[in-house]
Amino acid sequence: MITSTTNARIKEARKLHKRRYRQQTGRLLLEGITLIEDARQAGAELLQLFYLSGIEERNDSARRLLAAAEATGLQATPCTAPVMAALCTTVSPQGVVAVCPIPELDLKTPSTLILVLDAVRDPGNAGTLLRSAQASGVDLVLFAPETVDPFNDKVLRSAMGAHFRLPLRVCADWDQVEAQLGALPQVFVADAAAGQAYDMVNWCQPSVLVVGGEASGAGPRARSLANGLSIPMLGNVESLNAAMAGSVILFEAARQRRASAP
Repeated sequence: MITSTTNARIKEARKLHKRRYRQQTGRLLLEGITLIEDARQAGAELLQLFYLSGIEERNDSARRLLAAAEATGLQATPCTAPVMAALCTTVSPQGVVAVCPIPELDLKTPSTLILVLDAVRDPGNAGTLLRSAQASGVDLVLFAPETVDPFNDKVLRSAMGAHFRLPLRVCADWDQVEAQLGALPQVFVADAAAGQAYDMVNWCQPSVLVVGGEASGAGPRARSLANGLSIPMLGNVESLNAAMAGSVILFEAARQRRASAP
Protein backbone atom coordinates (compact mmCIF):
# COMPACT_ATOMS: atom_id res chain seq x y z
CA MET A 1 0.00 0.00 0.00
CA ILE A 2 1.18 3.51 -0.81
CA THR A 3 0.95 5.67 2.30
CA SER A 4 2.95 8.77 1.33
CA THR A 5 2.14 11.53 -1.13
CA THR A 6 5.88 11.81 -1.79
CA ASN A 7 6.00 8.30 -3.25
CA ALA A 8 7.76 8.44 -6.63
CA ARG A 9 4.86 6.82 -8.51
CA ILE A 10 2.35 9.22 -6.96
CA LYS A 11 4.49 12.26 -7.73
CA GLU A 12 4.86 11.09 -11.33
CA ALA A 13 1.12 10.54 -11.72
CA ARG A 14 0.29 13.94 -10.21
CA LYS A 15 2.44 15.66 -12.83
CA LEU A 16 -0.09 14.49 -15.42
CA HIS A 17 -2.47 17.19 -14.18
CA LYS A 18 -0.25 19.57 -16.18
CA ARG A 19 -0.75 19.86 -19.92
CA ARG A 20 2.94 20.16 -20.70
CA TYR A 21 3.77 16.94 -18.89
CA ARG A 22 0.93 15.10 -20.61
CA GLN A 23 2.32 16.22 -23.95
CA GLN A 24 5.87 15.22 -22.99
CA THR A 25 4.92 11.73 -21.82
CA GLY A 26 1.96 10.98 -24.08
CA ARG A 27 0.02 9.90 -21.01
CA LEU A 28 -3.00 11.15 -19.09
CA LEU A 29 -4.67 10.62 -15.74
CA LEU A 30 -8.19 9.22 -15.56
CA GLU A 31 -10.21 9.76 -12.41
CA GLY A 32 -13.34 7.85 -11.50
CA ILE A 33 -14.70 4.34 -11.91
CA THR A 34 -17.07 5.14 -14.78
CA LEU A 35 -14.50 7.00 -16.89
CA ILE A 36 -11.81 4.35 -16.37
CA GLU A 37 -14.22 1.54 -17.21
CA ASP A 38 -15.40 3.38 -20.34
CA ALA A 39 -11.80 3.80 -21.45
CA ARG A 40 -10.99 0.17 -20.74
CA GLN A 41 -14.01 -1.11 -22.67
CA ALA A 42 -13.08 1.14 -25.60
CA GLY A 43 -9.69 -0.60 -25.76
CA ALA A 44 -7.49 1.82 -23.83
CA GLU A 45 -4.47 0.25 -22.15
CA LEU A 46 -4.29 0.96 -18.44
CA LEU A 47 -0.66 1.46 -17.47
CA GLN A 48 -1.18 2.05 -13.74
CA LEU A 49 -4.18 1.77 -11.47
CA PHE A 50 -4.43 3.26 -7.97
CA TYR A 51 -7.36 2.71 -5.63
CA LEU A 52 -8.46 3.69 -2.16
CA SER A 53 -7.75 0.81 0.14
CA GLY A 54 -10.95 -1.02 1.08
CA ILE A 55 -13.11 0.47 -1.68
CA GLU A 56 -13.43 -2.95 -3.33
CA GLU A 57 -15.24 -4.19 -0.21
CA ARG A 58 -17.99 -1.58 -0.34
CA ASN A 59 -18.33 -0.70 -4.02
CA ASP A 60 -19.30 -3.42 -6.50
CA SER A 61 -18.31 -1.35 -9.55
CA ALA A 62 -14.86 -0.74 -8.11
CA ARG A 63 -14.43 -4.42 -7.30
CA ARG A 64 -15.35 -5.45 -10.85
CA LEU A 65 -13.03 -2.84 -12.35
CA LEU A 66 -10.09 -3.95 -10.20
CA ALA A 67 -10.73 -7.60 -11.01
CA ALA A 68 -10.95 -6.91 -14.75
CA ALA A 69 -7.73 -4.89 -14.69
CA GLU A 70 -5.85 -7.52 -12.72
CA ALA A 71 -7.11 -10.22 -15.10
CA THR A 72 -5.08 -8.48 -17.82
CA GLY A 73 -1.95 -8.67 -15.68
CA LEU A 74 -2.07 -5.13 -14.31
CA GLN A 75 -1.27 -4.95 -10.61
CA ALA A 76 -3.59 -2.39 -9.02
CA THR A 77 -2.06 -0.50 -6.10
CA PRO A 78 -3.97 0.38 -2.91
CA CYS A 79 -3.50 3.85 -1.41
CA THR A 80 -4.47 5.62 1.77
CA ALA A 81 -7.15 8.34 1.70
CA PRO A 82 -4.62 11.24 1.80
CA VAL A 83 -2.72 9.76 -1.14
CA MET A 84 -5.91 9.29 -3.17
CA ALA A 85 -6.95 12.87 -2.37
CA ALA A 86 -3.58 14.08 -3.66
CA LEU A 87 -4.13 12.26 -6.96
CA CYS A 88 -7.66 13.55 -7.52
CA THR A 89 -9.04 16.96 -8.49
CA THR A 90 -12.72 16.32 -7.69
CA VAL A 91 -14.27 17.37 -4.39
CA SER A 92 -15.64 13.86 -3.74
CA PRO A 93 -13.28 11.37 -5.42
CA GLN A 94 -14.63 7.95 -6.43
CA GLY A 95 -11.46 6.31 -5.14
CA VAL A 96 -9.94 4.95 -8.35
CA VAL A 97 -7.37 6.63 -10.61
CA ALA A 98 -5.61 5.26 -13.68
CA VAL A 99 -2.78 6.26 -16.01
CA CYS A 100 -3.17 5.48 -19.70
CA PRO A 101 -1.73 6.59 -23.07
CA ILE A 102 -3.29 9.63 -24.70
CA PRO A 103 -5.61 8.16 -27.36
CA GLU A 104 -4.97 8.96 -31.00
CA LEU A 105 -7.60 7.10 -32.97
CA ASP A 106 -7.33 6.49 -36.70
CA LEU A 107 -9.32 8.88 -38.85
CA LYS A 108 -12.32 7.68 -40.78
CA THR A 109 -11.88 8.27 -44.50
CA PRO A 110 -13.63 9.93 -46.01
CA SER A 111 -14.98 12.03 -43.14
CA THR A 112 -18.50 13.24 -43.81
CA LEU A 113 -19.20 15.22 -40.62
CA ILE A 114 -16.52 17.21 -38.79
CA LEU A 115 -16.92 19.36 -35.70
CA VAL A 116 -14.50 22.25 -35.08
CA LEU A 117 -14.24 23.88 -31.66
CA ASP A 118 -12.96 27.43 -32.11
CA ALA A 119 -11.84 29.21 -28.92
CA VAL A 120 -14.12 27.05 -26.77
CA ARG A 121 -12.36 27.63 -23.47
CA ASP A 122 -14.88 26.20 -21.02
CA PRO A 123 -13.96 22.56 -20.22
CA GLY A 124 -17.55 21.56 -19.51
CA ASN A 125 -18.74 22.85 -22.87
CA ALA A 126 -15.87 21.16 -24.71
CA GLY A 127 -16.51 17.83 -22.99
CA THR A 128 -20.25 18.00 -23.61
CA LEU A 129 -19.66 18.76 -27.28
CA LEU A 130 -17.36 15.74 -27.55
CA ARG A 131 -20.03 13.56 -25.99
CA SER A 132 -22.71 14.92 -28.34
CA ALA A 133 -20.36 14.52 -31.31
CA GLN A 134 -19.87 10.84 -30.52
CA ALA A 135 -23.61 10.30 -30.03
CA SER A 136 -24.58 12.09 -33.27
CA GLY A 137 -22.13 10.33 -35.59
CA VAL A 138 -19.38 12.93 -36.02
CA ASP A 139 -16.28 11.46 -37.68
CA LEU A 140 -13.67 13.89 -36.35
CA VAL A 141 -13.42 16.74 -33.83
CA LEU A 142 -10.80 19.44 -34.33
CA PHE A 143 -9.62 21.62 -31.44
CA ALA A 144 -8.70 24.91 -33.09
CA PRO A 145 -6.32 27.47 -31.53
CA GLU A 146 -7.33 29.04 -28.20
CA THR A 147 -9.54 26.07 -27.36
CA VAL A 148 -9.17 24.26 -24.04
CA ASP A 149 -6.87 21.24 -23.89
CA PRO A 150 -9.06 18.21 -24.72
CA PHE A 151 -7.24 16.14 -22.09
CA ASN A 152 -7.92 18.57 -19.27
CA ASP A 153 -9.42 16.57 -16.37
CA LYS A 154 -12.74 18.45 -16.54
CA VAL A 155 -13.04 17.87 -20.29
CA LEU A 156 -12.34 14.16 -19.77
CA ARG A 157 -15.05 13.85 -17.14
CA SER A 158 -17.63 15.83 -19.15
CA ALA A 159 -17.00 13.79 -22.31
CA MET A 160 -17.75 10.51 -20.50
CA GLY A 161 -15.36 8.36 -22.52
CA ALA A 162 -15.83 10.01 -25.93
CA HIS A 163 -12.05 10.57 -26.14
CA PHE A 164 -11.56 6.83 -26.56
CA ARG A 165 -14.17 6.31 -29.28
CA LEU A 166 -14.07 9.50 -31.36
CA PRO A 167 -11.00 10.71 -33.30
CA LEU A 168 -9.88 14.19 -32.29
CA ARG A 169 -6.94 16.35 -33.25
CA VAL A 170 -5.42 19.47 -31.69
CA CYS A 171 -4.45 22.09 -34.28
CA ALA A 172 -1.77 24.68 -33.53
CA ASP A 173 -3.11 27.11 -36.14
CA TRP A 174 -5.87 27.50 -38.69
CA ASP A 175 -3.66 26.24 -41.50
CA GLN A 176 -3.69 22.88 -39.76
CA VAL A 177 -7.45 23.10 -39.32
CA GLU A 178 -7.99 23.74 -43.02
CA ALA A 179 -5.62 20.93 -43.96
CA GLN A 180 -7.72 18.53 -41.86
CA LEU A 181 -10.95 19.77 -43.42
CA GLY A 182 -9.74 19.13 -46.95
CA ALA A 183 -12.33 19.84 -49.62
CA LEU A 184 -15.58 19.22 -47.76
CA PRO A 185 -18.28 21.08 -49.71
CA GLN A 186 -20.07 22.95 -46.93
CA VAL A 187 -18.83 24.62 -43.78
CA PHE A 188 -21.19 26.22 -41.27
CA VAL A 189 -20.67 28.20 -38.11
CA ALA A 190 -23.19 28.44 -35.29
CA ASP A 191 -24.17 32.11 -35.08
CA ALA A 192 -27.22 33.43 -33.23
CA ALA A 193 -27.43 36.40 -35.61
CA ALA A 194 -27.36 34.36 -38.84
CA GLY A 195 -30.36 34.42 -41.14
CA GLN A 196 -30.25 30.76 -42.18
CA ALA A 197 -31.85 28.27 -39.80
CA TYR A 198 -29.89 25.15 -38.88
CA ASP A 199 -32.71 22.79 -39.94
CA MET A 200 -32.94 24.26 -43.45
CA VAL A 201 -29.55 22.84 -44.41
CA ASN A 202 -28.99 19.53 -46.18
CA TRP A 203 -26.83 17.75 -43.60
CA CYS A 204 -26.75 14.59 -45.70
CA GLN A 205 -23.90 16.15 -47.65
CA PRO A 206 -20.37 16.05 -46.23
CA SER A 207 -20.31 18.95 -43.79
CA VAL A 208 -18.33 20.87 -41.21
CA LEU A 209 -19.81 22.59 -38.17
CA VAL A 210 -17.79 25.23 -36.33
CA VAL A 211 -18.82 26.10 -32.78
CA GLY A 212 -17.25 29.17 -31.19
CA GLY A 213 -16.65 30.04 -27.57
CA GLU A 214 -19.09 31.63 -25.17
CA ALA A 215 -17.45 35.05 -24.97
CA SER A 216 -16.98 36.08 -28.58
CA GLY A 217 -18.10 33.19 -30.76
CA ALA A 218 -16.07 31.88 -33.67
CA GLY A 219 -13.07 33.89 -34.80
CA PRO A 220 -12.56 35.73 -38.12
CA ARG A 221 -10.70 32.88 -39.78
CA ALA A 222 -13.56 30.48 -39.12
CA ARG A 223 -16.15 33.01 -40.32
CA SER A 224 -14.22 33.56 -43.55
CA LEU A 225 -14.64 29.86 -44.35
CA ALA A 226 -18.17 29.29 -43.15
CA ASN A 227 -21.79 30.26 -43.63
CA GLY A 228 -23.71 31.23 -40.50
CA LEU A 229 -26.46 29.09 -39.02
CA SER A 230 -28.88 30.08 -36.28
CA ILE A 231 -31.32 28.22 -34.06
CA PRO A 232 -34.72 29.98 -34.11
CA MET A 233 -35.86 30.60 -30.53
CA LEU A 234 -38.93 31.86 -28.74
CA GLY A 235 -39.33 33.75 -25.49
CA ASN A 236 -36.81 36.53 -26.15
CA VAL A 237 -33.86 34.22 -25.48
CA GLU A 238 -30.73 35.78 -26.92
CA SER A 239 -28.72 32.59 -27.43
CA LEU A 240 -27.90 29.12 -26.16
CA ASN A 241 -24.57 28.21 -24.66
CA ALA A 242 -21.97 26.66 -26.95
CA ALA A 243 -22.54 23.07 -25.86
CA MET A 244 -26.32 23.28 -26.19
CA ALA A 245 -26.25 25.03 -29.56
CA GLY A 246 -23.71 22.63 -31.02
CA SER A 247 -25.62 19.62 -29.74
CA VAL A 248 -28.93 20.81 -31.19
CA ILE A 249 -27.36 21.27 -34.62
CA LEU A 250 -25.44 17.99 -34.54
CA PHE A 251 -28.56 16.01 -33.71
CA GLU A 252 -30.43 17.66 -36.56
CA ALA A 253 -27.65 16.41 -38.84
CA ALA A 254 -28.02 12.95 -37.30
CA ARG A 255 -31.81 13.06 -37.76
CA GLN A 256 -31.53 13.92 -41.44
CA ARG A 257 -28.90 11.27 -42.08
CA ARG A 258 -30.91 8.65 -40.26
CA ALA A 259 -34.05 9.53 -42.24
CA SER A 260 -32.19 9.26 -45.55
CA ALA A 261 -30.53 5.93 -44.76
CA PRO A 262 -31.84 2.83 -46.55
